[in-house]
Formats: sequence, structure tokens, C-alpha cells
Amino acid sequence: MAKTKKLKPRSETPLAVVAAGGTGGHMFPAEALARELIKRGWQVVLASDARGAAYAEKFPAIERLSLEAATFKKGDVVGMARAALKIFAGTRQATKAFKRLKPWAVIGFGGYPSYPALMAALGRKDVTLLHEQNSVLGRSNRQVCAKVDAVACAFPVLKMAPSSLEGQVQVVGNPVRPDIRALYDAPYPAVDREIRLLITGGSQGAKILSETVPQALALLPVSLRILLKVEQQTRAEQIEFATQTYADAEIDAEVAPFFDNMAERLGRAHIVIGRSGASTCSELAVAGKPSILIPLKIAADDHQTHNAAVLKEAGAAVVLREDDVTAQSLSDAIRGLIEEGGAGLKKRSDAAKSVARPDAAELLADLVERTIKKKAQE
Repeated sequence: MAKTKKLKPRSETPLAVVAAGGTGGHMFPAEALARELIKRGWQVVLASDARGAAYAEKFPAIERLSLEAATFKKGDVVGMARAALKIFAGTRQATKAFKRLKPWAVIGFGGYPSYPALMAALGRKDVTLLHEQNSVLGRSNRQVCAKVDAVACAFPVLKMAPSSLEGQVQVVGNPVRPDIRALYDAPYPAVDREIRLLITGGSQGAKILSETVPQALALLPVSLRILLKVEQQTRAEQIEFATQTYADAEIDAEVAPFFDNMAERLGRAHIVIGRSGASTCSELAVAGKPSILIPLKIAADDHQTHNAAVLKEAGAAVVLREDDVTAQSLSDAIRGLIEEGGAGLKKRSDAAKSVARPDAAELLADLVERTIKKKAQE
């Protein structure tokens, strides 16, 4: 008589622990998955660190775990030792919490705070999944990707993945929040008496976005400047500079360190200028927005350049290397897009949507449920 597999005790109601690093790039897709699971009758617990609290105000979790975690630089022996101690402490915290919560699955979205949660889940033999938002597998995800039960990714190509994962990774796209997802079904706004520009990414943009974009727009001929309606996120310390530059150029602009109604602003934009983080690229594709992207050159493994390549190859984006960006080169790129006119911009909008995966949250939730069933049958 065949042995019946003894299943690990689980909570009565399906419960998922979603573990994510404390940045928008990790937290927004995690939030989108959480909302989809909740629609299906799940409960969700968020595991992150103190930084994650900044993005977790609206995160639909019944509980939030703040885990000890740390990163380190190669060759920094002291830093590595300190990080190891914090990761060990975070793993113990997570193990204790999971013993109480009895999760059905633990899903990691990368970033070093997700590592202790996954290590704890692996030690307990819980169902584990990994989602990589970028086109290059992140450092913390590389440490556990061969050990988890399933790996999902956002882009058709996942660089720096081990050969053991070949043919095993599920391409689901990047989950986007419901208000962004709704933009997929909205038409591209008509280009009439004004051109609306949205500039994002001020926190990582430094002078290129906070200062160079206003300078570039000021170089446009007056016949184009009078058509502009600019909404720009910028670093707090550079708001005054940007505001004054726009005022001197007689450009209608709203400048702020943060916009809390990003979906609304993205929906009415004709052109977006920003960095090319995974969430940014995915949201631009779903919303169908022509864009000018400036990949952050210090991004790990140059992943922002690889992210941007998807939109560039589709014909949706113009990509400028950070080292090549000047006020004049950026002004020329902006003018080139504007002068394509409504038909040209609409074509780029369609190109962006052609590479979008608006159902990413549903596909990832399907993978979570399928993986649980598969592991129970093994």
C-alpha cells in the first residue's frame, strides 16, 4: 500500500506571505498580486523591512512583518559579517512568525528583505515561489532561485539565471496595480491644443531628470513651449530650480516631490520621460505611453538598459544613455516625438500595448495556486 504524504499544517483560510524589498519596484507588483489573491478568498501577510513601510500604507495585508535584513558590497568582509548576522536574525524572526501563521505559500519579489522570508520558508518546507521584475535576475533572487518550487519573471528573457532554470521559468509579466491596469482599456488621449508631459523618477533621477529635463524643455521653440502641460516629480531640493526654469521659459508646469494619483496623471499624459525600472516599463506598456527613457547607469547589472530595450524594440520608446544626455540632446529627442504628431504618438502607444501583459497579476496568482496543488500531489 502506497504511503500517504503527510502535508504540512496550514491555516484554515488560504494565507500567503508576500515578501518584498522596500522599494516601489518590488512593492507595487507585490501589492498587485496581494489584491488578486484577496479577490480569490486569500489572506495576505506582508514581509519587508522598515523601508517598505513607505510603500505599504495601502498594502492590503492582515499583518506586516518587519524582518532584519541587510546587503553588502563584494570584498567588504566586515559588511558581509554584519549582513550575515542580520539575515540570520531575520530568518529566525520569519521562522517564528510562519510557525504561527502556517502559510499556504511564501512568494518573494526580490530585494534583500525578501531573502530571510524565503530562507525561513525553505527551512520549513513551505511552498515557495519567486517573481523577478527585471530582465536581469537580481542578486538576492539568484541565491534562492534554484531552491524554490516555481520561478516567474516579467520579461521574455531573464539574464543571469542559472542553466538549471532553462525552460522552467514562467513568463507572466509584471503585476500592476488595478488603477494602472484600467488604463490598458483606455484610448490614447487625443492630441489637440496641448501636449501633456509626465516626468517621473525624481528620487533616482539626480540632475538628469530634476534639472536637465526643465532645461531641455526650455530649449524648445516657443511655438512648442506654449503647447506644453508639464507634470514633474523631482527631488525636493531641486523643486525651486525646476519651477523657476519653467517659469522663465513660460511653460505651464506642476512640480512636486511625489504624486499620489499617478494613474490619473499617467492616463492623461501624451509622453512620459523617466528611468526604466521594471515597474515603470511595465506600467508604460500597460498604459500605452510613448516614452523617453534614461536607464540608470549604476543599476545592478545594467538591468534598466535591458528593461528599456523591450519598449525600444517595439517602437514605443526612445532610449538615451545617461552619459549621452545633455539639455540639447534631450530637447532634440522630445521635439522629435512631439513633431511625430498625433498619428505618430498613437502608433507608439499601440506599440507599447503590444508588449504589455495586463493580466500579469492573474497569471501569477494562477501559478501560486497551481504550484500548491502540484506540491501536494508529489
